[in-house]
Amino acid sequence: MAGTPRIAVVTYDPRGEEHTDRDLPVLVEALREAGAGAAAVHWDDPAVDWAGFDLVLIRSTWDYSWRAQEFTAWAERCGKATRLANPAGIVRWNADKRYLGQLAEAGVPAVPTRYVAPGDPVDLPADREYVVKPASGAGARYAARYPAGERDAAARQVERMHAEGLTVMVQPYLAGIDTHGERALQFFGGRLLHASVKGAVLAPGTPYDADKVAHPDLRPWEPTGAELAVAARALAAVPGDAEPLYARVDLVTGPDGEPWVMELELIEPNLFLGLHPDSVPRVVRAVLAAAR
Repeated sequence: MAGTPRIAVVTYDPRGEEHTDRDLPVLVEALREAGAGAAAVHWDDPAVDWAGFDLVLIRSTWDYSWRAQEFTAWAERCGKATRLANPAGIVRWNADKRYLGQLAEAGVPAVPTRYVAPGDPVDLPADREYVVKPASGAGARYAARYPAGERDAAARQVERMHAEGLTVMVQPYLAGIDTHGERALQFFGGRLLHASVKGAVLAPGTPYDADKVAHPDLRPWEPTGAELAVAARALAAVPGDAEPLYARVDLVTGPDGEPWVMELELIEPNLFLGLHPDSVPRVVRAVLAAAR
């Protein structure tokens, strides 16, 4: 039908394993019911003609973090061929969690983070519980929590990550996560879509290379005014002129009792539509508006 927007809903290739994005078929079907020519497409499929789509919507490219250079190069190519959401510049900036330091420099309350690149001296905290994780990562991959003064196991983790060319992040473990959980404020089309809260992901003693439940005890959440204000400040600090179509701001409670940014997800955040089914029509409307 003439005028039907063609939309690529971009995901990853599970390569024979079960696909873990439960929202993908729901979103594709909802877009089709709304009159769009929507298709789920693997981002690394060389046969895809990206210029044939009016909008390429990144949704669950959940293997990008260990293929970050390849993925950002794809985003650059795709963004030149058609409209990419989120845009390639935002993807490139958000793919490296050094952005947390930039948010802090802009005055956004964020979890204090030290970055240790391969070749840098490894100085681990001796006076507080801390977390070690990669600067390019997702789903708690290669993340672990260590007690104060624990160095041997943490140093072995850093050595392994450096051997793979990864920059390491060292952060204090904020005990508020155990009490208040981690809140995820989801935005779409420039407006709050919904919010969720989950329990602590990193249990003491869990090896960094063990499989982890990325969203334990997930449930709906009503964000506070303070949480909305911090999320707005974080989104306002994203560089460039392009506004993200979608965003998820992950917040934790700092030692001061106020919300701090744990992560700002602008590439492939899980929308948790199964938990918030009423949000599906709003997502569809925003995607169709972006495609047109």
